[in-house]
Amino acid sequence: MSDGENSLTGRVRRYARVSTAVGGLAARLASERYLGLPLDRGRHAAELRAALGGIKGPLMKVAQLLATIPDALPKEYVAELVQLQADAPAMGWLFVKRRMAAELGPDWQKKFASFEHEARRAASLGQVHRAIGLDGRVLAAKLQYPDMAAAVEADLAQLRLAMSIYERYDRAVSTAEIHAEIADRLREELDYEREAKHMRLYHALLAEEPDVHVPEPVAFLSTKRLLTMTWLEGDRLLGVAEAPVEVRNRVAMTMFRAWYVPFYRSGVIHGDPHLGNYTVRKDHSINLLDFGCIRIFKPSFVKGVIDLYHALRDGDRDLAVSAYERWGFRNLSYETIAVLNRWAAFVYAPLMEDRVKRITDTGLYGREVAESVHRDLRRLGGVRPPREFVFMDRAAIGLGSVFTHLKAEINWHRLFHDLIDDFDEAALARRQQAALASAGLPLPD
Repeated sequence: MSDGENSLTGRVRRYARVSTAVGGLAARLASERYLGLPLDRGRHAAELRAALGGIKGPLMKVAQLLATIPDALPKEYVAELVQLQADAPAMGWLFVKRRMAAELGPDWQKKFASFEHEARRAASLGQVHRAIGLDGRVLAAKLQYPDMAAAVEADLAQLRLAMSIYERYDRAVSTAEIHAEIADRLREELDYEREAKHMRLYHALLAEEPDVHVPEPVAFLSTKRLLTMTWLEGDRLLGVAEAPVEVRNRVAMTMFRAWYVPFYRSGVIHGDPHLGNYTVRKDHSINLLDFGCIRIFKPSFVKGVIDLYHALRDGDRDLAVSAYERWGFRNLSYETIAVLNRWAAFVYAPLMEDRVKRITDTGLYGREVAESVHRDLRRLGGVRPPREFVFMDRAAIGLGSVFTHLKAEINWHRLFHDLIDDFDEAALARRQQAALASAGLPLPD
């Protein structure tokens, strides 16, 4: 992000580009719906990506989220948006110095033994610099871009416009709760003090998982917009994609537990399972990174997730009704539940058979299932997915994609049952309350 893009003029220009691009999306979808004008969605979606390609910030996060939320936008647009690069141009050193001084004071450089001028990573909301602390520890300093709160609100407003126009065009899925969930999580990601609490929470939740490593926040070098933590060395996950199957299996099993031990034991899930948020160490253990998007669920929701698995396995329609209600769905007919079960059966499929199996590339089949579900939901009058659905579905689909890349051959059924066979909702509630209190976080609403 250049200094020019951080100026008032730069921000106005950025917002104008977002408004023009999304406004064009809205106008063309409306023309197709109400005037019967033909629309080449693929071509227009490519134009939309080209228009937004130089805009960094929360829009990148939104694109990542929409990629795994079925029917939030037409698939042609999602396919183009996910090609937007997550790595933004980094802020220059002069600008970094001013930002660091604003966070830690004019003598901030004396608080580090060294601080690299060039960012090691520049992403959607901030950039990361490698540094050495006065105590010799290697550190990662994540510095938020300026005025991100205003950028988030501007992009969320445009996202609401795009979703509302699409919903008038196609009422199969109500997007109000999807937008509300994305908005809350994005606003939380701006609060680095909260992210430090999430980090401490995950230290506690994964304390008995020796193959999962979580960075430690450094409180006296952190603020609401600067998060300094220990540096974790590791290589990209895809670096082990061609390793022996024993290595790929170990990494996949570790990642499964890194995501689902916190969920099934304490109702907490990492909401952003894309390839940039974990690295692999030389001993094939993993580093779990980026704790801005953490979702905390009520214990009853976790029970609903397990109940839906049992309902699908046993063909128990009444248990499925109860499970969807625990998820937050309301006023579902049996016919609508039968349609939703087709999507749920796709998501839960790797867990159903008690045998070693590989999660193959299910992209085409998944799209076919999603499109058939969409058609039937539209015929039945549509459905309003609850907020809780968004990140639970995202985690399952996102991790499935990772396991596909790894070509892991694992008995997923047994991994899953190791976590759920002794499930006790009251015990989860006690563990959750203790863990959140120790991290300084509130209980879920």
